[in-house]
Amino acid sequence: MDEPITLQGSVWMTIGGQNFGGPGRVDLLAKIAETGSISQAAKAIKMSYKAAWDAIDAMNNLAGEALVERLTGGKGGGGTRLTARGEQLVKNFRLLEQVHRDFVEQLNRQAAGVADDFNLISRLNMKTSVRNQFFGTVSRVLAGAVNDEIELDIAGGQRLVAIVTRESTESLGLQPGRQAFALIKSASVILATQTEGARFSARNQLRGTISRLTPGAVNTEVVLDLPGGGTVAAVITNDSAQMLELAEGKEATAMFKASSVIIGVPG
Repeated sequence: MDEPITLQGSVWMTIGGQNFGGPGRVDLLAKIAETGSISQAAKAIKMSYKAAWDAIDAMNNLAGEALVERLTGGKGGGGTRLTARGEQLVKNFRLLEQVHRDFVEQLNRQAAGVADDFNLISRLNMKTSVRNQFFGTVSRVLAGAVNDEIELDIAGGQRLVAIVTRESTESLGLQPGRQAFALIKSASVILATQTEGARFSARNQLRGTISRLTPGAVNTEVVLDLPGGGTVAAVITNDSAQMLELAEGKEATAMFKASSVIIGVPG
């Protein structure tokens, strides 16, 4: 049996095309902060004392300010410590490393069992013909025995609900705070007017103002402007458009089932 494909990577920083540093140099700074000594820090990460100073000099020059400073006098005869800028750099780089690790782990989950590298690449660069695309943040995951309910906060303070399989929730890494996008076919969107007091079983109801009507031979495409700057499109029959007396500037509600929402995550 072939070994599974795994993806790896590391974060590097450059300034003006010159290498500023990666995990090794940041580890050096972190060890200096921990030990108060360049020689001890270099030894801890298996770097020569000269290489450590060369790295520090290069980082200081590229940063335009000192990241490491010497201490003189005192009971211990002085030492070395990070400047405030050096401490901030280490902290921020650790945050970036965590984001990068999460990203690589997500790619590995998506690549599990993939026999053809090109299939993976095509998914990461996905283009879709689906008319309605919303980007937002997962606010809630309600786990079920087979399917999970995913709530996604989108622009304008509105929320979408999707039903996905438990396997999809896990493979996409869906959890509160995760950025994701929702796809809804325009043919799956139902339009309603004069909904005051009415109740509908559709979980998703987006109220907006009709901004564009494009009649065709059989169907009409209706675009609603939503609060927050988004839009939602629906394709309905010409008879329905006439019966609802749809016109630009008129308010309407776009409704669609949670099962009609496809959830994806950025590649």
